[in-house]
Amino acid sequence: MAKIVNVAEAKAKLSELIELALAGEEVIIAKRGKPVARLIPEKPKKRELGFLDFEIPDSFFEPLPEEELAAWYGEGEEDG
Repeated sequence: MAKIVNVAEAKAKLSELIELALAGEEVIIAKRGKPVARLIPEKPKKRELGFLDFEIPDSFFEPLPEEELAAWYGEGEEDG
């Protein structure tokens, strides 16, 4: 059975209510006697690593051309 609390009590006892939710108890917050929100534990989402179907081409590891290296280092640019 869910625990029903009013907004003022929820403000005063939020940490306690969070612990109840983490323990599996549903907490309902009511305003003027009408339920307005439920406090339930968040279920962790599973994340898979390597979910992209992508391969880095071998050309990625080749040295950059001299003109591109110069651009990276700001060579050949005029101040002004």
